Amino acid sequence: MKKQVEGANGKLGIMMPGLGAVATTMIAGVVAARRGLSKPIGSLTQMGTIRVGKRTDNNEPLIKDFVPLAKLEDLAFGGWDVYEDNVYDAAMKAKVIDGHLLYDIKDELEAIKPYKAAFDKNYVKNLDGTYVKEAATKWDLAQQVIEDIKDFKAKNNCERIVLVWCGSTEIYLEPSAVHQTLAAFEQGLKDNDANIAPSMIYAYAALKLGYAYANGAPNLTVDIPAMLELAKETQTPVAGKDFKTGQTLMKTVLAPGLMARSLGVRGWFSDNILGNRDGLVLDDPDNFKTKEVSKLGVLEDIFKPEQNPDLYGDMYHKIRINYYPPHGDNKESWDNIDIFGWMGYKMQIKINFLCRDSILAAPIVLDLALFSDLAKRAGMSGIQEWLSFYLKSPQTKEGLRPENDIFKQLEKLHNTLRYFMGEELITHLGLDYYEEEK
Repeated sequence: MKKQVEGANGKLGIMMPGLGAVATTMIAGVVAARRGLSKPIGSLTQMGTIRVGKRTDNNEPLIKDFVPLAKLEDLAFGGWDVYEDNVYDAAMKAKVIDGHLLYDIKDELEAIKPYKAAFDKNYVKNLDGTYVKEAATKWDLAQQVIEDIKDFKAKNNCERIVLVWCGSTEIYLEPSAVHQTLAAFEQGLKDNDANIAPSMIYAYAALKLGYAYANGAPNLTVDIPAMLELAKETQTPVAGKDFKTGQTLMKTVLAPGLMARSLGVRGWFSDNILGNRDGLVLDDPDNFKTKEVSKLGVLEDIFKPEQNPDLYGDMYHKIRINYYPPHGDNKESWDNIDIFGWMGYKMQIKINFLCRDSILAAPIVLDLALFSDLAKRAGMSGIQEWLSFYLKSPQTKEGLRPENDIFKQLEKLHNTLRYFMGEELITHLGLDYYEEEK
């Protein structure tokens, strides 16, 4: 039976806390694609296909033709930042995209200006932006963000809104009493509780209005009971956390292959250098810890050392991230993987990945926004685990282990789309092809 999915009528507003390198790269890419200057490469919603029915049917439409997604022409962009730069100026400073291309779309990018950020330097010590809101309490800040969203929606004639966090990694926080219930959280906003980070203020504002929220950083944000209670109350989807881009992307591709062949891993050492705003923020140990926790869990969740002690029980996993300004947004990562095979014989794998952090992240932002909007129109609410494909540390129901195998994640995503459209889910068993011959 086909699930009732409302059509993507009217404009969709995509609002992003943090109009830095990632957000501006996504916006510029969409504008360039709309004008025929570029292709949305890396975006499943725009370039990906999905199999429908049996292999012999040869029916593999584009995903955007299979499910009712908002069209690129119907998107409006906005957000918040600690710097006053419009999107064109911010993109020029980020130095991700060629300046000549940016100049060709300058008119549209210049028109997109940030709202003042709900910002607290205590959570991101290495940023010094001054374009920030002033308020007596965090409750007042949340009301200001709510008014920003309403203002943006009205000015851009949007029917629907989604928020995708593209801001910095905040300092590491453990869940505390203020996070356990919505009532406690709202009182904490009024009391300026130190355990309520700025990212939570944006999430609260979005969910209070019934707008989907996706968390692109490893921050403790929507993965707390208070936010899930609010999401349930307003019937709103949430997804998190931390965009899966460079080194972690490689891990979720390679690790499932090693495990599939029952090859053991003694150690996995990962090193990174990058020089963008993200690298600057992560140069602070408190912010790095948040990122480290997100990245460390990936291999453990794939290998399950407690279930496979002979293969992965003694695995040493080390991660380093180093701020290196000369590289800017060009991130370089090195992985040294010590593996062993038949009779314990040792082997090594070495990976040197020269990637573009924001180029890899931009299509993720677009896809999370479009799919979150689809989920809302499909009547979904709460945690959207089918969006784990895009995330380093997938949010799940409490007590449920996340799935980090990218191939299983993709199949979950595809099957969810098939479910929305009333198509048969695909298991890949394939026995029916051979039973028909009998």
